[in-house]
Amino acid sequence: MNWIDNVVRPKIRSFLNRREVEDNLWVKCPETGEMVFHRDLEANQWVVPNSGYHMKIKPTDRLAHFFDDGEYSKIDLPGVVQDPLKFRDSKRYTDRLKEARTKTGTEDALVVAVGKLYGQDTVVAVQDGDFMLGSLGMAAGSAIVTGLETAVERGLPFVIFTASGGARMQEGILSLMQMPRTTVAVQRLREAGLPYIVVLTNPTTGGVTASYAMLGDVQIAEPGALICFAGPRVIEQTIREKLPKGFQRSEYLYEHGMVDMVVHRHNLRSTIGSLIGMLTRAPVNEAIPAARSSGAAIAAAVSMRDAAVAAEAGGEDEMELLATTPVAGHAE
Repeated sequence: MNWIDNVVRPKIRSFLNRREVEDNLWVKCPETGEMVFHRDLEANQWVVPNSGYHMKIKPTDRLAHFFDDGEYSKIDLPGVVQDPLKFRDSKRYTDRLKEARTKTGTEDALVVAVGKLYGQDTVVAVQDGDFMLGSLGMAAGSAIVTGLETAVERGLPFVIFTASGGARMQEGILSLMQMPRTTVAVQRLREAGLPYIVVLTNPTTGGVTASYAMLGDVQIAEPGALICFAGPRVIEQTIREKLPKGFQRSEYLYEHGMVDMVVHRHNLRSTIGSLIGMLTRAPVNEAIPAARSSGAAIAAAVSMRDAAVAAEAGGEDEMELLATTPVAGHAE
C-alpha cells in the first residue's frame, strides 16, 4: 500500500499536471549564436545585449516604446478587395492572408497610429515584417496614404518604420500601383510643409525602397539593416563578381551617402523627437535628452539648408533671423 501511495500516485499526478514548456524561452542571436532569455530581449527592445544585433520587433512593441508613456490610438484604415486576381500558387492567396492574420493579429502588413512624442502629436506607421514579409499590397498602400492624409489634415509630422520584402506578387500590377500612390501622398505632405521621417529597418527592399522608403526629409537606418532594391545574391549572380563586405547594409550606405544617419534602436525616440523639433522650428524641448545636455548652443544652431538659402539671398537680416530662431536639440 505504501508503494502505491508513495510512488505510483505521485507519478500519476505529475503526469496529469505536467505543464508544457514553451519552446521560445531562449532566442539565438543570428550574428554570434549567443542564447538570450526572451524576457531580457523583450526588455531591451529586442536588441541582443552583447552583440547589439537588432532583431525583429512587433509593431505594437515598437509603438509602445516610441510614444510617450506607451499611449497611442490606432487610425482606422480603409478596407480593400481581398483577392482581386484570384491568385493561387501552392496555396490560395486568401489562405495565406488568413494564416498571416492569425500569426500576427493584424489585418495587414501596416499599422498606423497617432500619439505624443515628447508632447508633440505625431502620426507613425509601422510595417510588420512577419506579415507576408511586410510586402506592399493594396491594403498597405491604402494604409500609408490614409496615414499621410491624416497627418496633412491635422498638421502633424509623419514617421514611418519600413520593413518589407517589396511589392506583393499575389496582387500583381495592383501592388505596383501603390508605389506612385504613396509617392503622391508623400508629395502632398511635403507641400503642406510637414516633416516626413523614414526609419529603414531590416530588411527594406524591392518596390518599397523604390518608392516611399527613400523619400524622407531625413533617412535614418537601424544598425545592420539590409536596404536595397535587388538583393546582394541576385547582384552577384548577375555581374559574377564578389561584392564588398557589408554591401547594402546601413553602415555601408551611410558611408556612401544613401542614408543620413545610423541610429541605435534605443536612441530612435530622442533622435526623431529632436529632428521633428528642428524641422518644425519648435522651441527647445527640455524633455529630450539632447536638448538638456546641449542647452543654449543647440538652441542657436542653424541648419545647413537655411544658412545656404540665407546666404544665397545675400541679406544680413536673414542671417540674423536664422541666428535667433529657436530650434530643438539634435540628438547625437
